Amino acid sequence: MESLPQIEQALGMMSGPPSYSLNVLMQRRSVKAKNLIEPGPSDMMLQDILRASMRVPDHGMLAPWRYVIVERQQRPAFGKLLRRCYESDVTEPKRGQADALEQFVLEAPCLIVLLSRPDAKSPIPVWEQQLSAGAACMMLLSAAHASGFAGVWLTGPAAYCASLPEQIGHPDARVAGFFFLGTPSTPPEERPRPDPSQIISYWRPEIQSPD
Repeated sequence: MESLPQIEQALGMMSGPPSYSLNVLMQRRSVKAKNLIEPGPSDMMLQDILRASMRVPDHGMLAPWRYVIVERQQRPAFGKLLRRCYESDVTEPKRGQADALEQFVLEAPCLIVLLSRPDAKSPIPVWEQQLSAGAACMMLLSAAHASGFAGVWLTGPAAYCASLPEQIGHPDARVAGFFFLGTPSTPPEERPRPDPSQIISYWRPEIQSPD
């Protein structure tokens, strides 16, 4: 059981104007990778962002997600890998798609591949583990935003190349997304958001008519 000082310390970390933290989340939005420029997160800042992204619900403490950082100097080689995977895995490759994948990875200062890696032998349902990986994806973007950067979560054909996870060291995983981080070249524009009244409902017990 945690001691009182530990609990007080945890509560202290959560204190502060609640509106500020909520406003940070309310202002987050995705920015196209081509519109993300330097500066990007430093190595130390990126480690903090990734540590924050791991603070997600994780039933069974399985850590069913993995991160692969693709450093800037490795991007051309990584692009060639995506090309090979695409050309070998896709039966009818689209014209120009392989070239586009090579260019795709050159954008933005920072690139992270996040993989979903559920443990099929665990009693924790795979679906719950996959949801945890999705939560890590969203937390990565939120942590980047809270650190003063912008980002985008992309998939595309490369994310569905069956051979890619093994090629980057995780044969038992699946690509959840490619995450590009950096500084917006122009202020990001807001986009239409769902109407909460159309999304949120309240459960009520059915009114039973008398017999």
